[in-house]
Amino acid sequence: QAEDGIRDRSPSRGLGDVYKRQDPISQGTVGAAFAQSTASKNNIIRIGFIGFLAALTPDLDVLIRSSDDPILFLEYHRQFSHSLFFIPFGSLIVALLLFPFFKGSMCLKTVYVASFLGYATHGLLDACTSYGTQLFWPFSDERVTWNNISIVDPLFTLPIVILLILAITTRRRMFSFIAIGWIVFYLSLGFVQYERTHTAAMQLADSRGHDAERLTLKPSFGNLILWKSIYQHDDVYFVDAIRTVYSSTWCSGESIRKFDYEYHLPSLDKNSQQARDIERFRWFSQDYLGYNEEDRLVTDIRYSMLPNQITPMWGIVIDKNQNVDKHASWWTGRSLDQNQLDLFKGMLSGKKCQDL
Repeated sequence: QAEDGIRDRSPSRGLGDVYKRQDPISQGTVGAAFAQSTASKNNIIRIGFIGFLAALTPDLDVLIRSSDDPILFLEYHRQFSHSLFFIPFGSLIVALLLFPFFKGSMCLKTVYVASFLGYATHGLLDACTSYGTQLFWPFSDERVTWNNISIVDPLFTLPIVILLILAITTRRRMFSFIAIGWIVFYLSLGFVQYERTHTAAMQLADSRGHDAERLTLKPSFGNLILWKSIYQHDDVYFVDAIRTVYSSTWCSGESIRKFDYEYHLPSLDKNSQQARDIERFRWFSQDYLGYNEEDRLVTDIRYSMLPNQITPMWGIVIDKNQNVDKHASWWTGRSLDQNQLDLFKGMLSGKKCQDL
């Protein structure tokens, strides 16, 4: 019966796949805006195109996968190709690949500068999300998470797209600079919202008599208004949604015991490959691990379909009876259904939340 449960919840393409990387339109347009800021009137289209492509290039690391090791991609996505150290080298590779197509209209230096500006924006924008980006590889494997913007946010991206179109149609860099101003403003607003929500989250924990030993906040899908709050009290994670506009309100959520080998998987061989995979997954999830007993699923509780729930978007399936050398299986959740979407809209509008 447990095996049937896992089979019914098999990997599929849904929001879990979207959350693995910043959406390409945002990445490309941000790179294009910064590249266009150096363009002349005659090459603003070509420079923007180079910046757009260069900004997409770091995500080619998603091709690093293994059929034998299902979670290998967790270690390499947002690793070397996204690091600050690799920017000059990644930019050079892009410039050398693109230069043959533009050598009749611009020199290699011009192509490289545009590639550099586009490529450099990628890792920094990714670090603004909550997934984790190894900005300081190879000197550190820390996953940097500034948590000031959602993976996909149309309010952030659409104005950039419009301004880039205006820059191209009018051949005026002024619109590229306005786009950069909007990027800086919106990301700064995300930091302001984070701090306001942080104050509210600490107030919520205090109202429950809890000591928030660890606290993480992340904006929910596509906005800076509704945030997911996760804090640890003793051995339990408490998950709530906090809505921050003029003031802060909260939508009561769920809780889950922190993953612990002795409590959840006492019979698992600590020297097995599955145990090593759990530790790799712990690093990826910044130690925000839970456990679903029914599906034998070690979960990343940072991500769920709704910001006040613990239902996971991804995790690894553990089989205590399998060969010690066999890897754990990777699992990805499905998309929002209509009921969940209605609940999300209710929380976003404030109808489902209450004053702190």
